[in-house]
Amino acid sequence: MTGVLVTGGTGKTGSALVELLRGNGVPVRVASRHPSAGDPDAVRFDWADPATHPAALRGVDRVFLVPPVNTVDPMPLVGPFLAEAQRLGVRRVVLLGSAVVLPNAPSALELAARVRARPGWVVLRASGFMQNFLSPHPVGERIRRCGEIRTAAGGGRVGWIDARDIAAAASALLADPGGEPGDRRDHLLTGPKAMSLQEVAAIITTHTGRPVRVVAIGTDEQAANFRAAGMSAEFAAAIAAVEDGIRAGREDQVSTAVLDLTGRPPRTFAEFVQEHATQWAGKGVPEH
Repeated sequence: MTGVLVTGGTGKTGSALVELLRGNGVPVRVASRHPSAGDPDAVRFDWADPATHPAALRGVDRVFLVPPVNTVDPMPLVGPFLAEAQRLGVRRVVLLGSAVVLPNAPSALELAARVRARPGWVVLRASGFMQNFLSPHPVGERIRRCGEIRTAAGGGRVGWIDARDIAAAASALLADPGGEPGDRRDHLLTGPKAMSLQEVAAIITTHTGRPVRVVAIGTDEQAANFRAAGMSAEFAAAIAAVEDGIRAGREDQVSTAVLDLTGRPPRTFAEFVQEHATQWAGKGVPEH
């Protein structure tokens, strides 16, 4: 099968990418831990089970790579996968990386560097997902239940991006088997504007009628919230510490990469909220 292997193929970005590629007539192999029985091109893939990796890679020439989530050290699992991809002659890997650098997590930087080192392989450094403000993400779930966003980020800004725009950028790099990704092997993907969580809350309130407030908390309390949501202690601490960087302005950045790669600008947060307005409708008992 000459085509694209989409790891994380049922996730927020992967599912949108699969739809785009198939809409363009590109053969796709959808990899996930729980493949759909009704999809003949779905294959079981689990980062924790390396035995599933060779079969997923066999016969494809392009890969959309979503590394293991909830870990600060992806290389022990992803490194052998990349070596197998190289051995099998995969021409292009598009890595879904992050614009945010986790503290004390050099493995993620090592992974990105390894991908960039191969001709034709590309890293997408995506900013924070707009989808994080929807349930079942812990932030979105708290908005839905309690009408609040708890944060240690202060008024720091992030260039929030719709996962579908990330998928569109990836599709532009993966759809054409004979195309070249150009000289750039690293693209920062953001939405059209960097915004604070106070601005995010105001937009949700304005376009849904659901009042959303921002509650300032400390980094330790945020880490405890993430642990309660099921993250490992190490990963929860790293994610919470990212908010210190946001507060300091380190994530206040915007790029034109989505427009450059796809020919259209990324969605605004207001557009995203209007499209998903009904998902904030649930009202629980406020928690303080």
